[in-house]
Amino acid sequence: MKSNSTIKSNWSAKPGVWFSIVAIISLLWNIIGALQFVNSLTTTEASMKGAMMTPEQVLVITSLPSWVTFAFGVGVVTSLLGSVLLYLRHRFAKPTFLVSLLAFVLLTVGYANYGVFAALGTQQIAVMSTVVVVAAILVMLSRKIDSLKNTKR
Repeated sequence: MKSNSTIKSNWSAKPGVWFSIVAIISLLWNIIGALQFVNSLTTTEASMKGAMMTPEQVLVITSLPSWVTFAFGVGVVTSLLGSVLLYLRHRFAKPTFLVSLLAFVLLTVGYANYGVFAALGTQQIAVMSTVVVVAAILVMLSRKIDSLKNTKR
């Protein structure tokens, strides 16, 4: 049977493992987001129509103001950088994720104001809601860096 000190020692080592796993998952999540952003920059009207989008949907997407695209880019880049910083347990992960969260909230507002949600429906609302919730969770998780900084992986 293990002694209490051994159990405590094993328990204190676990946050380093789960923290690293979550950081890697967040990195993969944000790579997917970066690919979506690149896709949004390179998609043409013809490819949108080929993807079975209605003319109204194509018009809404192609008429978005540049600040909406900029918010998307800032959100993706800062979230991707934040994931790397999270894995490295760097103190700048938190402010980086905060910028990302703000950018995704701004993007969501832009989508609501410019008719993206109305044109694309509940699936797009669910996607953006998930993105904002994940961004908020990553902000909260990045607050743990100070307490886990000294834990070995």
